Amino acid sequence: MDWTWFHRLASPPHVYRIAGTLTPWFAWPAGVLIVLALYGGLVLAPPDYQQGDGFRIIYVHAPAAWLSLMIYSTMAVSAAIGMIWRMKVAHAVAASCAAIGAWFTAVSLVTGMLWGKPMWGTYWVWDPRLTAQLIMMFLYLGYMGLRSGIEDTARADKASAVLAIVGFVNVPIIKFSVEWWNSIHQAPSVMKMDRPSMPADMLVPLLGMLLGFTLYFIAVLLVRLRAEILRRERSAHWIREVATA
Repeated sequence: MDWTWFHRLASPPHVYRIAGTLTPWFAWPAGVLIVLALYGGLVLAPPDYQQGDGFRIIYVHAPAAWLSLMIYSTMAVSAAIGMIWRMKVAHAVAASCAAIGAWFTAVSLVTGMLWGKPMWGTYWVWDPRLTAQLIMMFLYLGYMGLRSGIEDTARADKASAVLAIVGFVNVPIIKFSVEWWNSIHQAPSVMKMDRPSMPADMLVPLLGMLLGFTLYFIAVLLVRLRAEILRRERSAHWIREVATA
């Protein structure tokens, strides 16, 4: 098997150039999808038979919650690859994920609180899923704080990688908390073994938002990755070549 492609991913100049090329291909579709999905969810989708129009917050809340898990998984896997194969680019990917993941986690928490007030009568309850999602926020913040507190990049990579990998145990806890414990959180209505319980005119905009948020994450990740590579490689000769090109 030819592993040339894998070794090229370890090259900061190669990844820097590829990231710059790919960014628009993710950014523009992300913007279009998010606008169309929001219109479909907020305008075209019918009201929920129980919650009325209040359910429409799901079109931001659910995709943001899913992205918070996906981004943390990406961060943890990248950190593990960086530790195992000593790939600086993998550590750069992990570092670039953290702030984006924290933002999506914050959005999921705030929208969840706004949704919970009319449903549960309060903005916050110490429900297993809500508590685990709050822990996820602390993991993101702890990862960023640990990195910023260590001046040496190599040491920061190793220390933060350990935290990211250990913290990954929280991902399945969030995912399956509704099934494992007596949770008041709504049970899964999209990712089910048989079929989604949402009608198509509600489900399609939700899936569109999920895809749009995913493409948005990739686009922002590529931008942040380029900045992170420039920071790490600022003394390399190829940086001067890029600057003068």
